[in-house]
Amino acid sequence: MAALELDDGTIHYETTGDGQPLVFVHGGWMDGTAWQPQVEHFADEYRTITLDVRGHGNTGATDAEQYSIELFTDDLEALLSRLDLERPILCGLSLGSMVVQEFLDRHPDSASAAILGGAVRSMPPIEVPTAMKSLWSPLPALTTSLSMTGSAGTFQSMLTSIQATTGQRWLSVDPEIRAEAIDSASDIPSAEYRKIFEALYQYDPPALTGLETPTLVVHGEQEVPLVKRQGAQIATAVADGTRLELSDSGHLVNLDRPRAFNRVTADFLESVTAASLYSNN
Repeated sequence: MAALELDDGTIHYETTGDGQPLVFVHGGWMDGTAWQPQVEHFADEYRTITLDVRGHGNTGATDAEQYSIELFTDDLEALLSRLDLERPILCGLSLGSMVVQEFLDRHPDSASAAILGGAVRSMPPIEVPTAMKSLWSPLPALTTSLSMTGSAGTFQSMLTSIQATTGQRWLSVDPEIRAEAIDSASDIPSAEYRKIFEALYQYDPPALTGLETPTLVVHGEQEVPLVKRQGAQIATAVADGTRLELSDSGHLVNLDRPRAFNRVTADFLESVTAASLYSNN
């Protein structure tokens, strides 16, 4: 992997193929390899870029005492600048979808298109006023859980709680993919796990109202209903937004249904290209 040196850490990333840049940002407690089915599919036509977000994968721990979606977006900006990427296509999953939304809000004309898998605006997926979050904060309980069961046990408890509450096979409908996600979380030190969780919990999402970047939102059938509703809000807010739902899949929709996810992504990008050519003629 290549390395991007920052003042407070090193971001590891990987590039494959040539062509228009297609940048993938993974979900929480995962790493860039979560996009492997998409890299293998799209690298023949695009220059694919994956990165390991702070606290994850080969990037691992950094010196920052606190993480935030804004900080992760700063890192994405730095990577795009380092690679001199103009008008990239941005593809984010879960936490990565938040990073992409933050980037689009900051730079509404900089991306040529966006794909948001397992798209979510906030955690929990019901927007709580920022002032109230400190009063209802789950962070003390999270810290206790991490001290007692570590990252893997805490992640497993979160999955069990969501499934018990919603009745949905939320994370993945495939036991192997679910197990791999738990293994990935187990590799993250407890201190980093907490920082990642806090970044998700504290994020105040942008409205994206009227954003003109063509945006595709993709959810799995077994996604939590509140998350689906937030995805619909995103697709409705942007000027050119589309939301699709894939059957037999959960939150990790790109892994549960990789061929279907690749197909709808390719169709979407073809339509974006066709619309761009039409508008320029």
